[in-house]
Amino acid sequence: MKKFVFLIFAFLFICASPLLAQSKVITGTVRSSVESEGPIAGVSIIVKGTTIGINTGADGRYSLSVPPNSTTLVFSFIGMKKLEVEIAGRNVVDVTMEADIQGLNEVVVTALGISRERKSLGYATQEVKGDEISKVKTANFANSLSGKISGVQVQRNQNMGGSTNVIVRGSKSLVNSNQVLYVVDGVPINNAIGKYTDVGVTPGQAATVAGYDYGNAAADIDPESIESINVLKGSAATALYGSRASAGVIMITTKKGKILGEGEKAPVGISFSSGFTFSKIDKSTFPIYQDQYGAGYGTGYTDPFAFRTISGSLTTSDPVNDPLVRWVQMTEDASLGPKFDGQPVWGWYSVDPESPWYKQAKPWEFTKNGPVTFYETPLVYTNTIAIDKATDFSSVRMSYTNYNGTGLLPNSSLKKNNVLLTGQWNITKKLTVSGTANYIKQNGKGRNATGYNGNITTNFRQWQQTNLDFNDLQTAYDLTQRNLTWNYNSTLNYPLFSNNPYWDAYKNYETDSRNRFIGNASVNYKIASWLDAYGRMSADSYYELQEERRAVGSVSMRFGLANVPDRVQSGYLRRDNTFSEYNFDLMLKFNKKLGQTISLNGILGYNERRTNNTYFYNATNGGLNIPGVYSLQNSRSPLPLPIEVNQAVGVRSQYASLSLGYKDFLFLDGTFRQDYASTLPTDNNIYRYPSVTGAFIFSNVLKT
Repeated sequence: MKKFVFLIFAFLFICASPLLAQSKVITGTVRSSVESEGPIAGVSIIVKGTTIGINTGADGRYSLSVPPNSTTLVFSFIGMKKLEVEIAGRNVVDVTMEADIQGLNEVVVTALGISRERKSLGYATQEVKGDEISKVKTANFANSLSGKISGVQVQRNQNMGGSTNVIVRGSKSLVNSNQVLYVVDGVPINNAIGKYTDVGVTPGQAATVAGYDYGNAAADIDPESIESINVLKGSAATALYGSRASAGVIMITTKKGKILGEGEKAPVGISFSSGFTFSKIDKSTFPIYQDQYGAGYGTGYTDPFAFRTISGSLTTSDPVNDPLVRWVQMTEDASLGPKFDGQPVWGWYSVDPESPWYKQAKPWEFTKNGPVTFYETPLVYTNTIAIDKATDFSSVRMSYTNYNGTGLLPNSSLKKNNVLLTGQWNITKKLTVSGTANYIKQNGKGRNATGYNGNITTNFRQWQQTNLDFNDLQTAYDLTQRNLTWNYNSTLNYPLFSNNPYWDAYKNYETDSRNRFIGNASVNYKIASWLDAYGRMSADSYYELQEERRAVGSVSMRFGLANVPDRVQSGYLRRDNTFSEYNFDLMLKFNKKLGQTISLNGILGYNERRTNNTYFYNATNGGLNIPGVYSLQNSRSPLPLPIEVNQAVGVRSQYASLSLGYKDFLFLDGTFRQDYASTLPTDNNIYRYPSVTGAFIFSNVLKT
């Protein structure tokens, strides 16, 4: 038996000995060979021959612990050549990655939805296939672009349904938006970001206002319906879209059916996909609380505990039968008070007759169920069904996606229903009609507040008592449906500065909804084998409602319109947003070979754009008359004047693009756009966007 035990220990020692060897930390920065693109975020770095690896951060830097016998690092990134770099005893390994020029003969979608050969472009564009976007089911497809496109930074918000900011080749402006323009099947769509934290308040008021991140509107696009995404970089690539595309363009091509060859037949196609994901809070990002001391600031008291009778009185007439006992300092929101000793202490749980611990004491100890137990496990269910039918003169495809997710916070959810219908018909050999109709309905509930007050997570990180048991807080709320919380005032009749977090989650929550339609109809007539006339009408319109609640019984805070400065204990706020944009395009598209050596293609176009945006914003004044009734008419005081906005913008544009190619190795591109804007003075309302680019394919010169 002893020999057997010895052999086991010897075996474990031999297996564990490599783990005892000291690892080595290698740091460095990964940059693009294109100077303007700078550091590359999301580059995969792997120790060759192992699964040990890491990705570069937003600044292109990395820090990787490698085994002592490691010799080579492998750097890889989509659109860049893979690099294998010898470590050679270094602690700092900086690398420069070059673009992968393979695929020059690929056809990519460029401005206005025009397909071009990649090699003919004098500017940078990069494509991501739809499979890469929909691989991980998320509420916002833009999150899936992270690390897949060089020179693109994806700044995502970890809140449920939060907005995602995509920046191409760095920020372009200090005062204006750096958001890219989203274009779906050649049609620009709205990407308003619904952040209302501290809207309209002065710096002195800002700390007392709550707000929410309602996400960015482009997240309405269903990842399951995306065929491909092309990112256009630089002013030359985006000039045909005017000033709206100054920060770059994300071109989205949706899935469509394909017309069959003459005489071919195919059955109805049906596809179904389903996905389920879950996630957990990353505890390493959460504060680590000291576990030696409880509530209190440590100074200013003759005794670290408060002393009251069991019923809560500050004085007693019968010290023998009704003595003063130890109470938690409930007015303190820090944890540098008395040292934990395990002895009985009365607290917030002892105050209310409906509390299960009324007039009872609990041991003075570090919590067994801290703030991290408040968070739930987010679950996401995604189901998509698609039906398509094609003939030799038409194709039609319809898809439906249901997204149903819950968030980290209790009582939080995000639901989306997305229906997409696309079709194409060859009416004659020269005349083709196509169209797209996309309806999206979104409902959100219980998003995390992003302001200072009302932000549950901020309170956990900054204002906290380490003796608080969150299971007790949940039990107190579940049993009473009231705001029984840990920071009573000195008379023990009302919370002083912080609600029970479960009260906030189930009573002081927001709801939001958006109904949206995106669609277009187009006609293409082939005048000649090299010349097409094209017309298109498109629409993007939605209505959204955002409602915020504050239940009677909550701690008072600033709530409502910025011009109503009073702090209130309850209230109701609503925003009604309506947006619509209509585009009308006429184009002549040509693509002609001049002899054997010269190719000529381009477009001449005209566009009319009409954009309307209305915004209504109001809130109750002085609190709610009737608890639980959330309506502007339930205001205790007269309603303030609402904030109302009605914007109407018209833009008329002419544009042209010309591309000249010589012997498949030399290309020259020129574009020009001229806009007339209704928002400018009539005698000075014209602005222009020219661009000229060139491409030289050296490898093709060698072939000739």
